[in-house]
Amino acid sequence: MVIAGIDEAGKGPVLGPMVVTCLVFDENRIKELEAIGVKDSKMLSKKTREELFELILKLSKEVIFRIIQPYEIDLAVKGLTYKNLNYLEASIIAEMIDQLKSPIKAVYIDSPHPIANKFAFMIKQKLKRKDIHIIAENNADKKYLVVAAASIIAKVERDRRIKELSEKYGNIGSGYPSDWRTIRFIENWFKEKGELPPFVRKSWKTARKIVEKYSFRQLL
Repeated sequence: MVIAGIDEAGKGPVLGPMVVTCLVFDENRIKELEAIGVKDSKMLSKKTREELFELILKLSKEVIFRIIQPYEIDLAVKGLTYKNLNYLEASIIAEMIDQLKSPIKAVYIDSPHPIANKFAFMIKQKLKRKDIHIIAENNADKKYLVVAAASIIAKVERDRRIKELSEKYGNIGSGYPSDWRTIRFIENWFKEKGELPPFVRKSWKTARKIVEKYSFRQLL
């Protein structure tokens, strides 16, 4: 049987894209994922994720990943393109599944929605292929190796995008609101240019606070 795993990386950061990855495997190769050390990407070091990246791709039958840019996220958060960010993610996942060429029987997905069955329903509403079993669960990256593998690929791709931004613009940190380097970078950019960087999620509370803080100071 052929199955797929889907997960994302970078949903929480204020800076940079979100990456959604779909990996397809023959079910008889799943044990090989365990043998090479695949587990939830959050439990692995950056070095280990990089080492596993090519090994996972070699074991997979098919891979699709989608880079969701900050402006797309902002539009969804504001309800201008989708009801919210989860609906955007569900729509993109449905598109990815429909693009697969392999004869998939089941897709395992790490649900961002606290009610996983609702997220599965959101995907099915958008899905053209009705012959595929959709299994969406919370913390699926800890339960299913196919999802853990997808989480690793997504995380590495996200890290590479952040590295590209750092090489172009300087030290931007990890992109997370808790990272002082990220906050300092955004603040300095706004103070110098009077606007947020194009790769920042302007709808995030962190970004809005910076705008409010320094816009007020400029008026004084």
